[in-house]
Amino acid sequence: MNSMNSMSSNDKLFRIRHSLAHIMAEAVIEHFQEEIPGSKVKLGVGPPIDNGFYYDFLLPRQIKEEDLLSIENRIKAIVQKGCRFVGREVSPEEARSLFADQHLKLELIEAILADRCDEAENQPPLSVYEHNRFVDLCKGPHVASADEIDIDALKVLSAAGAFWKGDEKREMLCRIYATAWQSEEQLKSYLEKLARGKERDHRKIGKALELFHFDESAPGMPYWLPNGLIVMNELLAFWREEHQRRGYKEFSAPLLNSRKLYEASGHWEHYRENMFVSGDGNEAEDGIKYGIKPMNCPNAMLIYNLKLRSYRDLPLRLSDCDPLHRNERSGTLHGLLRVQKFQQDDAHIFLAEDKDNSQIEAEFEEIFDLADYFYRVFDMQYEFRLSARPGSFMGEACDWEKAEALLKSILDRRLGEGKYKIAPGEGAFYGPKIDIMMRDSLDRSWQMGTIQLDYQLPRRFQCKYIAADGERKTPVLIHRVIYGSLDRFLGLLIEHTGGNLPLWLSPVQIAVLPVSQDQNAFARELLKRLQDNGFRAELNDENKSLNKRIRELSLFKIPYLVIVGAREADSGQLSVRARSGEHRNSVSEADFIASIKNEISTRAFYKS
Repeated sequence: MNSMNSMSSNDKLFRIRHSLAHIMAEAVIEHFQEEIPGSKVKLGVGPPIDNGFYYDFLLPRQIKEEDLLSIENRIKAIVQKGCRFVGREVSPEEARSLFADQHLKLELIEAILADRCDEAENQPPLSVYEHNRFVDLCKGPHVASADEIDIDALKVLSAAGAFWKGDEKREMLCRIYATAWQSEEQLKSYLEKLARGKERDHRKIGKALELFHFDESAPGMPYWLPNGLIVMNELLAFWREEHQRRGYKEFSAPLLNSRKLYEASGHWEHYRENMFVSGDGNEAEDGIKYGIKPMNCPNAMLIYNLKLRSYRDLPLRLSDCDPLHRNERSGTLHGLLRVQKFQQDDAHIFLAEDKDNSQIEAEFEEIFDLADYFYRVFDMQYEFRLSARPGSFMGEACDWEKAEALLKSILDRRLGEGKYKIAPGEGAFYGPKIDIMMRDSLDRSWQMGTIQLDYQLPRRFQCKYIAADGERKTPVLIHRVIYGSLDRFLGLLIEHTGGNLPLWLSPVQIAVLPVSQDQNAFARELLKRLQDNGFRAELNDENKSLNKRIRELSLFKIPYLVIVGAREADSGQLSVRARSGEHRNSVSEADFIASIKNEISTRAFYKS
């Protein structure tokens, strides 16, 4: 899931960044024309994004690091020289003429026209913006003048490859990223945060802590190493404990299912391009017979339909944490944050549809409380977003309108009117949803949990329950996740904590270090007692100096090191070094064990 764009098009920062994207396109054209006279730079799109902006180019050669500084200097020179941004409407014919040598822009023009009107003679005008004789297809808004831009608050950051329209079968473009702010102080603060983010990159930390591995034989599908599997299992154990207490019933289902199941659910029509499929050619004309499970919804429908339910059975909360596989584009894969194989803490809740929606509203409140409890455990801030009907959807528009109105009223009552964002077109194909956007220690916002209201799947699977009046009725369905993808959640948690995972999640919680071989026997006895108390403890009695062993173990971010020297072996008192830097001497073994048990049971969060 990507970081959230929190800007409105009415914000000044949005207009500054949007304007700079146009100026960057002008600068890139000048840069390459000066180096390669007569060369043509083909323009893609250049939107503002959270924390900056980018522009996609088809360039005459591969970009180099030194190009970025030159482009940044050209942008600053253009801004200093001054220019005005002027918008105007043009006819489709004029637009095609303006961009006659820009095939990507021509493609955008035709796509815009196709979306607006089917009849060519009724095609409305298009919008373009111009500055310094540079014209771009754009609906704005922009700053009125470059005088509104502070060049000391601008930085060109990096370049990366990006397929045109995200399609791997299309041209590979060069996407140049930059950031811009309203003051030099804001830029400095952001660059410092960016530097911290690089140090906290979960891929770097995960390798150092031996948590997970990616192999080219299974792209986007993590190997969970012994240390990482401990963390994943602890996350799941916490999840199971809390969900069982709240009345959820966990099941497990096959990972490989007939395409007929996905045809029934609508995934074959609306989601097939994101699925891994296989077949033997004996069932369908295209030879595809099976789909590897991309989500748990269809299987939950089958579980529900195993018997006729009563209204007394509702809400029925079915949960599932099976591995899922989604055929993501290779260019979008990014460590644990975008994978092709993952586990999701899924649940499907079947409810009765009352006239006043009381059961639905009560269940949403329960889920909100559950999400709040989970995120507080991990010291995560969060906010809500209402994602509305997408362009490709299932069912009747009236059902969507009813569901969206209900979700809006639930959010208004919970948060207050206008206290959440609305994302048009971002709903699932079967229903609108409330997305939970988590904010991490680097102030980035990520979509993690989601709560979806669905009238469609229960109808497609003919799910029924006997109502209080004896009639058979169709239940309403809530799809929801709290962690979201556990893989992504752990990736973000690693970055949020800098790898200093809370004690209850740490693969090794305590390391025992005898100062010399004379204390090895006592250290082994202590180790056994710690392990007998359920702690993940290890002994480090390597033939190295104590300081060297402490330095090496610190790289694994072990919460507690227990040093055993002659004094400790004689007295039975412990010397404890905490990961936080605290060092305590003469700690009784009983007090140490009690404090560790308390820290684990309360799931205390370590502030890194």
